[in-house]
Amino acid sequence: MKQLLAILFLVPFLAWGQGQPDVNLELKKLAWQNGPTEGAVAGKASIKVPAGYVFLDEQNTKRFLELNGNPPDDRHYLIAPKSLEWFAVFSFNPSGYIKDDEKIDPDDLLKSLKDSDGPGNEERKRLGMRPLFTDGWQVPPHYDIDTKRLEWGVRLRTDRDEKLVNYTSRLLGRTGVMSAVLVSEPQSLDADIRDFKTVLKNFSYNAGESYAEFKSGDKVAEYGLAALILGGAAAVATKKGFWAVIAGFFAAFWKLIAGVVVAAIAGLGSIFKKKQ
Repeated sequence: MKQLLAILFLVPFLAWGQGQPDVNLELKKLAWQNGPTEGAVAGKASIKVPAGYVFLDEQNTKRFLELNGNPPDDRHYLIAPKSLEWFAVFSFNPSGYIKDDEKIDPDDLLKSLKDSDGPGNEERKRLGMRPLFTDGWQVPPHYDIDTKRLEWGVRLRTDRDEKLVNYTSRLLGRTGVMSAVLVSEPQSLDADIRDFKTVLKNFSYNAGESYAEFKSGDKVAEYGLAALILGGAAAVATKKGFWAVIAGFFAAFWKLIAGVVVAAIAGLGSIFKKKQ
């Protein structure tokens, strides 16, 4: 249940860029760290922030998310280009070591995601949110054995037939998984993914925390790569016969960040430029 609650902070990124001068002022007050610098992430990793990019630490990311209408939560970190054409939010899940020998079946996973739309949208309705539907893979899930990175992109559709895309990376470590969720506009997604991947090359786990440093006796997660896409522990619970609705709710909510991002991006760029 903690995993479920931890991901809810991402929902929704509100369209605060228009007509909200007080919010804009508060955003300008955030302690934006300008590259070149190095950002510490969750006490588990770091990322080198190149010139032309910015980073927010835990406290400031928490405030950033809160200003965007999300419940206050800790343990999240943000990186973005200075233009704020996109941004990415990092968070760490101490799930334990995840074995990466599982074969990924994109067709099977897509069916599971579509099946989760029903219970997920029932929960969205309860929370006063519009439904969101899974259309297909923008980027099929794939795992890089060398970088220990699992990535995928999903095409989404609103009940108004608005087309959206969500892109997610999972970086495996010794004691858990670092999540990096890219927030971008659909029309610039391909270019933003390329930029995002370049920035991710500057990410590294701290000494003793990398995937290769696993030792006998370390905690091992109950689930593998496929469950990371479907919702982690909630997906495992479903296989065991529990939390069917929660699992669908969880699987649906990881993609909700895409549902309202278009207006948010437009506001971010103007706010940051005014700050300079």
